[in-house]
Amino acid sequence: MAVEYPFVITVASEKGGVGKTTIATNLAVYLKALDEDLPVTIASFDNHFSVDSMFAIGSCCGESVAGLFDGIPAAQLASLGEYGVQFLASDSDLAPPGDDPAWLTGALGRSGLPGILIFDTRPILDYFTRSALLAADLVLVPVKDRPSLVNTASLARTLREADQGLDKMWLLPSLIDGRLRLSDNLGVREFLVFAAKERGYQVLDQFIAKSPKVESLVTNLSNRVYPVLTHARETLVHKQLHELSRFVLDRFRATKLPRNQRQAGFADAPARRVRRLVRVCPVCGEAMNGTEGQFFQDIRSRRRGFMHRDCLLELLENTGFADELPDQGVLVLSTSTTGMDGDDAAMLMHLCDAEGGGSAVISVPDFFDTPFAECWRQVSGKLPEELYREFLLVGLDAGPPGRFLSGSGNSSWITLRRKVLRSVLARIG
Repeated sequence: MAVEYPFVITVASEKGGVGKTTIATNLAVYLKALDEDLPVTIASFDNHFSVDSMFAIGSCCGESVAGLFDGIPAAQLASLGEYGVQFLASDSDLAPPGDDPAWLTGALGRSGLPGILIFDTRPILDYFTRSALLAADLVLVPVKDRPSLVNTASLARTLREADQGLDKMWLLPSLIDGRLRLSDNLGVREFLVFAAKERGYQVLDQFIAKSPKVESLVTNLSNRVYPVLTHARETLVHKQLHELSRFVLDRFRATKLPRNQRQAGFADAPARRVRRLVRVCPVCGEAMNGTEGQFFQDIRSRRRGFMHRDCLLELLENTGFADELPDQGVLVLSTSTTGMDGDDAAMLMHLCDAEGGGSAVISVPDFFDTPFAECWRQVSGKLPEELYREFLLVGLDAGPPGRFLSGSGNSSWITLRRKVLRSVLARIG
C-alpha cells in the first residue's frame, strides 16, 4: 500500500491580530470547494479553538492535535468536519515531545495523511510554531503593518538556521483598509509590498481587505465561526480568498515530493552519505527509498541502507527475538569468525534499548548456513568467511528511516550508535 504524505501549509506570524486564523480556516474551506476530491485537513496550535468552532459537527470535536506529538499518525486523529474539511481538535495543554523542532516533519512522513494539511500557529515563535515552519511546503505570513513586517525576520531566521531557503515563504498583506493613506499619499498595501521586497521577501499579488462583515463572522450569539464562502460572498474578501486558494492549489499541484516525504526519504541527505547507500532491502532485494522499513549501518564498510520490517522479522523468525522486537532501540549483529574454513564462525545478536543499554543477547552458531550470511553479504559486500569482528546495527524506530541520513536525525543516530557499540564491546570483550 502506498504511503500518503500531506502537502503542508503553515500560516504564521509572531504578531497577533493580523488575520492569521481567518486566513487558515477560510483557506481550508475554499480549497475544498475548488477541488471536492482533494483531502483538506486543518489543525491549530493556538488555544482559541476557532478551528473547532468552525468545523466541529455538533458537539463532537474528535481527537486532539496533542496526539500528533504523542506519535499517533495524523490520519488516525483527523475527524470529518463541516464543509468536507477534516480537522484535529485544538488543545490548550500541548507538550513538546522533545527539543527537536524537526520531529514534526518526521511524524508527518509517517502520518498516512493525503492531500493538504494547514497549520494555524500561535503568535509566538515557540516549539510548535518552529515545528510547523520547518515541516511546511508553503508558509503564508500575514502582515498588516510595520510591526508585523519587522517580526517576519525571526520567521526567516528560523528557516535559514535550519538550512531551508525562503523560497517557500510568502508574505500576504492582510486586513488592509484601502481608505488609509500614509505620507505622500502611499497606501498601506503599497508600503508593505515595497518594504517587504526591500528586505528580500516574496510578496503575494493577492491581499486580504479589512471587512466589518468578515469580522462579524467570528463573533456572534451562536458560538460558531462561519466561513466567508457561505456568509460573506458579497464582500471583496470572498474574491481575494478565491484567488489565494488558486495560488495555493497551483503550488500544491506543482510539488512532486512534499517536504515530509523528502525528509522521510534521503533526497536531502549529503552526497557523502548517499554514496555508500545500499538501495535495496538486503533480505528480499526490493528497492528501498528510505520512507519505510528499518535503517541499518555496517560499521566497517560504512554502508547504510534500509530493510523492510517484515523482512527483518522473517530473518529473526527462529531466533526468539522476532516476537519481542520493540519499536525503539537497536539490534546489533556481531561476528567472531576466526578461520577461513568457517569452523569457528559464530554470530551474536544484541538487543539494545533506546538509550543504548543492552537487554538481551542470543548466539547464532554456524551462521554461514543461515539466512544471515546472505543478508550480511548484501550489506557489506563481503563473503561470510571474510567477516571478522564485524558489527551491523539495525535501528528499530518506527519513524521513516531516511531521516537518519541528514540533519538532527543523523546526529541522533551517531550518538546512539556510540552508546550501543560501547555497550556491546564491553559485553563481548
